[in-house]
Amino acid sequence: MAQQHLEPTEPVSGHLRTSPTGDALAGYLRSQATEFLRALRQHRESGGTAAGAEDPVDAARALRRSVRRISASLHTFRPLLDADWSESLRPELAWLSGTLGMEHAYESRLERLLLALHRLSGAVFPTQPAPVGGGPAAPTTSTPDRGNLTVGAAKAGALLDRQLTLARTRAHSTALQALGSSRFHAVADSIAVLASEVPLTRAAVTTDLQPLATAAQERLEDAVSALPLVTAGSPYNAEALIHGLSPDPSPHPQDAPWHQVRLLLRLHRYAREVLTSSVDVRLLTAGQCLDRHRDASEAAAAAAAAARTPRIAPATAYALGVLHADQRHEVEAARFAFQQCWQKQAVST
Repeated sequence: MAQQHLEPTEPVSGHLRTSPTGDALAGYLRSQATEFLRALRQHRESGGTAAGAEDPVDAARALRRSVRRISASLHTFRPLLDADWSESLRPELAWLSGTLGMEHAYESRLERLLLALHRLSGAVFPTQPAPVGGGPAAPTTSTPDRGNLTVGAAKAGALLDRQLTLARTRAHSTALQALGSSRFHAVADSIAVLASEVPLTRAAVTTDLQPLATAAQERLEDAVSALPLVTAGSPYNAEALIHGLSPDPSPHPQDAPWHQVRLLLRLHRYAREVLTSSVDVRLLTAGQCLDRHRDASEAAAAAAAAARTPRIAPATAYALGVLHADQRHEVEAARFAFQQCWQKQAVST
């Protein structure tokens, strides 16, 4: 498939025609550092727990957003920054972002899988909220062809609930420990300094940012051109099931290139933010397709892992197998959606 080039987005304010330099990068990093410190203050004021409030969840997400953007900028524009400083901070930012994201990932994965089981079987699971008014849950009916699935779906849901809730609880504890650690305080101190002083190289002030941003764009385009978009354009990729429920717990071999494109797209999108101080909606939409791909891929892996639990009933294993296949269908749907989105971007430029 021919490489599809995305033209740079024009700045919101039409009068800005000169190419941004290191000063724009410094301003962007200062603003993201300020957002980090604001989210950290909010997280501390909320007590760091989600009891009865959404503030800690929102604060944690805001922390991750700013950390991702700072980390991406250090990667894309690293020739313009003090090398020792940026190379020492980047892995710490990756650690922090990953640690803060795990609890939400497990929570979202469980919700996705339980909703899919409900859709596939019509079963009611213990984790579903009771009807308004506190009355008993309404009985559900299943069509005859869903009989075997319904039998195992409730137990499959309960098994997933136990496994992923335990993982979420551990991730929550890990995040709280991380936020109280000396390692985190060192990262926070570095970002606090960044809010007022960005360690640019001497040449950065007059260096055009566009070539470095273009390099990030080209890395993305090369990775997209290597994707099997023809396969993704098919209604269903049957090869995606071959690996799924095998004893091998390694990640699905087809998914890695797509996950890499997701990361490269994020780097490109954040680089555009530095240059234009605006959000490219086209790139945001493409990224959302790849986020759905990642979520469905990891949900399918969780269903497959649960199906490998020793001594589970055949009906439970059957339900988990159907759930795994359903999530692999979702993976293919996300790939197809990304293909359509990417082609529209190429036509519109």
